[in-house]
Amino acid sequence: MVEQSNLLLKLRAQGAAHGIEILLVGAFGLTFIMLFNLLRPGTISIIEIFLVSLCLAAVFVGFLKTQEPFYSLIITEQLLTYHHKYGFWSLNRENLHHSGIPKVEHGLEYLELNAVGIKLNDSDEFLMHISPRLAGKLLIEQRHLFMQAVQKHCKNGNCPSEWLVEDSFYTSLNGHNFNGLIAMFANRMRHLQQLTGYDLLLPASVLDRSIWDFSHNLNRWRQNPKQFIQSQLKG
Repeated sequence: MVEQSNLLLKLRAQGAAHGIEILLVGAFGLTFIMLFNLLRPGTISIIEIFLVSLCLAAVFVGFLKTQEPFYSLIITEQLLTYHHKYGFWSLNRENLHHSGIPKVEHGLEYLELNAVGIKLNDSDEFLMHISPRLAGKLLIEQRHLFMQAVQKHCKNGNCPSEWLVEDSFYTSLNGHNFNGLIAMFANRMRHLQQLTGYDLLLPASVLDRSIWDFSHNLNRWRQNPKQFIQSQLKG
């Protein structure tokens, strides 16, 4: 989904769409089944219990979807901003080296992660502006993607311990010191870069299109932001 406003591109994640609709369908279905059972004699059947379970699941899923930001990504000529329910991070266009699909190679085998990888020019600039709260949530939410890369390299069980538990202290190549959750996130970025060549991940669930299309578009934005945004708004 795209919205136009002075060369502003707003993208809504596919995973966050139709939250209200799913919640309402589940709520109406649950209400109907409960009224139906109140008005008729007899016990609740197995089928009705199954339908109630489906409705409760729909209400739960719909509620979770409504808690997500309406727009997951906002792109201007200078900034890419990722919105999360626990905060946001922003990336200056000049700090984007390139994007692609992270691949982990081990011998003749390779694994593509279901995410867009972002290679930074200056990781310190990014780390200085992300909040500890968001960094902590991303560490948890994206761990399964990181572990896929780790497991591909550690089939013999000889994994470096620092790959499995992030250290809470980090010193960058530029000499900046970070502590706590920011340091843990910085160490995750360093390990991810060692394994895949990318510093950040944008999972497929936060995108409005395929990971391949978004990666290609992100590189187009880096090269010519105005032309890219205009082409997206016209499309």
